[in-house]
Amino acid sequence: MPLDPKAKAFLDQAAASGAPPLHTLSVPDARQMLLTLFTSVADKEPIKAVEDRQIPGPEGRLPVRIYTPEGTTPLPVLVYFHGGGWVLGNLETHDATCRALANAAGCLVLAVDYRLAPEHKFPAAPEDCYAATKWAVLNAAALGGDPTRIAVGGDSAGGNLAAVVAQMANDRGAPSLVFQLLIYPVTNYAFDTPSYRDNAEGYLLTKDAMVWFWNHYLAHESDGQNPYASPLRGQNLRNLPPALVITAEYDPLRDEGAAYAAKLREAGVPVTHIDYPGMIHGFFSMTKVVDQAQHAINEAGAALRAAFAAKR
Repeated sequence: MPLDPKAKAFLDQAAASGAPPLHTLSVPDARQMLLTLFTSVADKEPIKAVEDRQIPGPEGRLPVRIYTPEGTTPLPVLVYFHGGGWVLGNLETHDATCRALANAAGCLVLAVDYRLAPEHKFPAAPEDCYAATKWAVLNAAALGGDPTRIAVGGDSAGGNLAAVVAQMANDRGAPSLVFQLLIYPVTNYAFDTPSYRDNAEGYLLTKDAMVWFWNHYLAHESDGQNPYASPLRGQNLRNLPPALVITAEYDPLRDEGAAYAAKLREAGVPVTHIDYPGMIHGFFSMTKVVDQAQHAINEAGAALRAAFAAKR
């Protein structure tokens, strides 16, 4: 399908701005660029309550943000990990996305401000996210949540972390999760798929940017073979929670997201994979830019509601 006209207009405007490619920027400048972008392309929905807290992490306190929608408690819980290549992003860049998901799914959302690379390389981020997920289970009741209905989710690098946390929980025997929401997830340390070839540049996320992200994230190239960095390489996928995998047609990560959905399915995991035609990486957060963003949020909310309802 042709590139969505509204996405094309957004890309044309970005190209005309003369902004330098992300992979040529310093880490602080790239972080500011993502913050500016994400706060300009999404509408912030009103929500019943938002609370910032700090919780225990593996190496100190972890900032989290708790979103509470209208609804009768106890509410199910989505633990959400933001995107940004493990290098960029924070609670502010994904504030609008978390509000929208809390409202769409009728659940608490616990957004995790995990440690970023290159200051904190792999496996700092997945260990933070796993610790936060365990904390969510242990403290759900005090938050008005249901500890028996906990899901994980995230976009891009956050989708990677959600997939990894699901594997970690399976490998370590706890906690029990009911769903994983994987939005254009990074699943493999490789750059050799057809979607990497066809969408290497010109569609917001570039191959060069992904190389830049991975180089900052991994302490050693061999770490890229670790399933907790590349969940597609996981060998123990049976008994993982059901998944919704969202991919975008004009995204370098499209094929590895599809491959992970297929591998989950082969392992007997119930999986829905939706590839959004004409869309680019990052579209899920672009409710001001493309119509399909809200549609994808609605799809994600419906999938979460169904998974939570099945565990009542």
